[in-house]
Amino acid sequence: MTIAVTFLPRTGPAPLPPIAFIGGGNMASAIIGGLIKQGTPADAFEVVEPFEEARRKLAQSFGITAHNEAGEALSRCAVVVWAVKPQTFADAALPVRPFAENALHLSVAAGIPSGSIARWLGSERVVRAMPNTPALVGQGMTGLYARAGVDAADRALVGQLLAPTGELLWVDDEAALDAVTAMSGSGPAYVFYFIEAMTEAGVEMGLSPDQAQRLAIGTFTGASALAHSATEPPSVLRERVTSKGGTTYAALTSLEGADVKAKFKTAIRAAQKRAAELGEEFGKA
Repeated sequence: MTIAVTFLPRTGPAPLPPIAFIGGGNMASAIIGGLIKQGTPADAFEVVEPFEEARRKLAQSFGITAHNEAGEALSRCAVVVWAVKPQTFADAALPVRPFAENALHLSVAAGIPSGSIARWLGSERVVRAMPNTPALVGQGMTGLYARAGVDAADRALVGQLLAPTGELLWVDDEAALDAVTAMSGSGPAYVFYFIEAMTEAGVEMGLSPDQAQRLAIGTFTGASALAHSATEPPSVLRERVTSKGGTTYAALTSLEGADVKAKFKTAIRAAQKRAAELGEEFGKA
């Protein structure tokens, strides 16, 4: 007996629908670049960017001809990504709204509450995202919050759209995005700050600037990778590196004596507070 077997081709994610970006700066470019690398054609994007230099970069990097203002071309887009500065969001929403009544809206504008975005755009299909700059190299960490009008298919679409930027974390409480902003949104600056300090210390101890910087960056990269893959919490990993009376013990004892951990936590709470203030300041427009 002969059995006929039919092999079905493997299929990846469904192609993305047309996507509009309001704002064509670094974060928009990170998302667009990642999607193009995965096969999304340049003609799937509509970009509104008022600054000529940014439009030129989009054309050179991705072959995208951006518009200097909102127009009928946006009507074909199923998703609108808001990559604008918080203080300009309300003004930018007014000319876009007539062309995006049926779209899913994804905002990467820091601090602006989803309720304000829904009011400005006349839609409850709003997702807020808090990405960070490592998204530029596909190693970002993005926190996400969805309003009640966003269904499972919308969430999946957002996940597919942002997947090239790195890891995604959904939160159920919108207020948690202020904490996300303080930790991962602002967090790369904290890491760069410590890399600066380590590099400067290395130079002061006799290393060349290049040697010191390579050691500092390599240490952060390796330690982060280990923490990411380990099953133990960071506190256990730290203890394993710390022998009482040794060099690491001396450094950590100095940090504890200067109350660095408590002051660092205070600094992160300051960022959280400022994120909430931004929402109150610009979300009322």
